[in-house]
Amino acid sequence: MADIIQLLPESIANQIAAGEVIQRPASVVKEMMENAIDAKASKIVLILKDSGKTHIQVTDNGMGMSETDARMSLERHATSKIKEAKDLFTISTMGFRGEALASIASIAHIEIKTRRQEDELGTQLIVHGSKLISQEYCQTHVGTTIVVKNLFYNVPARRKFLKKDTTELHHIMEEFKHVAIIHPEIRFQLIHNDNELFHLPEGNLRQRLVGIFGKSLNENLVPIDEETEIVTIEGYIAKPQYSKKTRGDQFLFVNNRFIKSGYLNHAIRNGYDNLLNEDEHAFYAMNLTIDPSKIDINIHPTKQEIKFEDERLIYNIIRVTIKHALAKYSIAPSLDFDQDLSFSKVYNETGSRSETNQSNGGHSDSDTIIRRKPGKAEIENWQEIYDQLSIDNTGDNSLILPSKASLLPEDEDEGNPNLKSAPYQIHNGYIISQIRSGFIMIDQHYAHERIMYERYLTALVGKQIAVQQLLFPSTVELPMDKAVTIMELLPDLLKMGLKVESFGGQTFIIQGVPVGMENQSFQVLLEKVVGQFQENIDLQIGVQESLALSMAGVGSIKKGKKLAVEEMQHLIDELFATENPYTSPKGKKCFITFELNEIENKF
Repeated sequence: MADIIQLLPESIANQIAAGEVIQRPASVVKEMMENAIDAKASKIVLILKDSGKTHIQVTDNGMGMSETDARMSLERHATSKIKEAKDLFTISTMGFRGEALASIASIAHIEIKTRRQEDELGTQLIVHGSKLISQEYCQTHVGTTIVVKNLFYNVPARRKFLKKDTTELHHIMEEFKHVAIIHPEIRFQLIHNDNELFHLPEGNLRQRLVGIFGKSLNENLVPIDEETEIVTIEGYIAKPQYSKKTRGDQFLFVNNRFIKSGYLNHAIRNGYDNLLNEDEHAFYAMNLTIDPSKIDINIHPTKQEIKFEDERLIYNIIRVTIKHALAKYSIAPSLDFDQDLSFSKVYNETGSRSETNQSNGGHSDSDTIIRRKPGKAEIENWQEIYDQLSIDNTGDNSLILPSKASLLPEDEDEGNPNLKSAPYQIHNGYIISQIRSGFIMIDQHYAHERIMYERYLTALVGKQIAVQQLLFPSTVELPMDKAVTIMELLPDLLKMGLKVESFGGQTFIIQGVPVGMENQSFQVLLEKVVGQFQENIDLQIGVQESLALSMAGVGSIKKGKKLAVEEMQHLIDELFATENPYTSPKGKKCFITFELNEIENKF
């Protein structure tokens, strides 16, 4: 039998490596910007076209490369960052594997122009799919410019799975922020389709955060500065009142490298103690400086996961540091009376933060049910379902539909004339309603989220939801990443009853909102919608479904909202008029059922 194992051609090996390192345009941006950082650049310009699908350009004023180094940079495992195995445990640079440029060159058209300070002429390389097309001298500035065109041109299966431009641009902006935040000493610029999205001058970390996230963040920042024998922690956390309902504005760095760690994120949240509600997420941008020999960053191709020598110790240091910072600035209870009161915040006796009306024309930020009277046909449709609810006899409260013959209609049950009664609410979060075989308990938030989700989906493909015109239009300014996303969503938002117009740059004017949302803070409303949308962006659903899910999450009533009997009955009617009354758009149960025999067994 002939031998069957053989070495792969270099071009195929590079494409396999690219599959691990380069997943989308944002991966290219990350690797190229990190190379610019390692080249000691003080200015980095990122230029994109079509969200990086057709053109990605990174220009820096770093030290540049010689002719030989420029050619070698395109070879696999060619790097200036490490020379022997032990160097892997003392890494201080962003890159070190020598895979990035070789991987990018294998799946795109790439052009490199580079020059060192001591050279009169620079070097230009053009490579298509790992094949060198030309190499020659050229006139160029000191530093390096790398242009990547037609990403995945020779891997059509990968190109086909790229998302819409809005999604890909969102991922690019996230990678851009990861690099820009931790390097405030470097000037950054981001241009997309000839529009400048970011122009960040060099400065300190606080200035950089305000430049990216807006002026409203400035007054909510609390500095972190703690030095121990194990780790030094620097950066900022935000006051609890700046917390958001969506994740995304959490930035944790180790030795200036952005990392993902649910364990350490939990330590930060734990440090806030009871100052955050369960569904709130605090803003933070923190850098941990630790001996490189005490960590291992070579465990994942993206280098965003790290192993610590003593992770539990790091956890406790972070938790205590957060508590100390909040106490120092009078944001948590403290016995220290000699402190700066500029960050003071009034809290009620339970230790939870007191609610304040935000600037929305004097309205409170309350939730209101958006009412729509269901038609007769819809009511008849759900009544059959509603009357036949039962549970699986395994006792797990799963939802099944028994045969109609197993239950009698309510009006035929002469032995129980008081069966039909008004629903009532418990703990301002759940609605109890009798059915013939027992009762159901409805989660008012999940139920209303289902109602609103289907209503918004219908609006996107059918009749537009009516807009409640505002007597005084509201001006809102958003962080640039959210502003870019909103611009793409304006037509669909109008169909959903949210009339928003661009006022240039990061400023928008809200002219009208869906009925029931007019009492919300409009700044918060728009931030919530785009925040929810960005959080849903990686779900395997379309843009319209994601937007409908976002609007439903923002517009639905929440737990803690007291409802009148009429409102509860209306919610029940509308829930069972939906196509899927059983679960929320995110798969949570809208209600559970309890049968009389199950209740009797409890006694």
